[in-house]
Amino acid sequence: MPRVALVTYDPRPEPHRDRDLPVLAAALREAGAEADTVFWDDGDVDWADYDLALIRSTWDYSWRAAEFTAWAERCGKATRLANPAEVVRWNTDKRYLGELAEAGVPVVPTRYLAPGDPLDLPDAHEYVVKPTSGAGARYAARYTPDQHETAVRQLRRMHVEGLTAMVQPYMRGIDAGGERALQFFGGRLLHASRKRAVLAPGTAFDADKVAHPGLEPWAPTPAELSVAERALAAVPDAPELLYARVDLVDGEDGQPHVMELELVEPNLFLFLHPGSVGRVVEAVLAAAMRR
Repeated sequence: MPRVALVTYDPRPEPHRDRDLPVLAAALREAGAEADTVFWDDGDVDWADYDLALIRSTWDYSWRAAEFTAWAERCGKATRLANPAEVVRWNTDKRYLGELAEAGVPVVPTRYLAPGDPLDLPDAHEYVVKPTSGAGARYAARYTPDQHETAVRQLRRMHVEGLTAMVQPYMRGIDAGGERALQFFGGRLLHASRKRAVLAPGTAFDADKVAHPGLEPWAPTPAELSVAERALAAVPDAPELLYARVDLVDGEDGQPHVMELELVEPNLFLFLHPGSVGRVVEAVLAAAMRR
């Protein structure tokens, strides 16, 4: 009987936001596994007790990125960690978009402003500012050129906290076509979803945001699937990925571009795709029993 740790966050004391977690745990148990829901920062857990530690909803990691990546290194030495620690370390810093671009993958154009860099912002088009380490649109906001001073205040606040900022053009294609999320599990396309724009004009960067507005099932186009597969193939050192989500949005040329490559703790949206639960369980069990 394989032992699987479903790794999540401690909501303390708010309701847990991962709707898929109890469904996945129950399905694994029904399939014969021993599945425990475990907080990643619980110091009393012996990760060596598990055949597989499956990162699921560690959704507080972006506030504690260094601590989280150090945990991943320790956990990966004690047991099989999915995804592997080196993938976690690479993917927690969104400067990976630059590496994807260098590999020829179409990505949303991105500049990076680290603490101490000149606060150079666009003056001719709408743009987005967000941190290189973030999740759920944390510290993300959308600006027009006449909101320069407000954007500068955000950058200064982020830099005081030691955060590097990303500056991207606002991709207007999202207003018409939404953002498409292609989910992979066990090396195959699992399903796809589409959501509407997260960043409404005038929403403060530190305001709470709905992470997945208007979420619905989506049938990916051949072009979307091709870009997603190219992005996954460009991950350094061709690691074994148990799961992945590739978020796409249309560029000015009407073609899909990578908005984000999520290899750490993507929401699987199983509540929207209940037929995918069996395939996820099959892949998790195979990973847990691999020697």
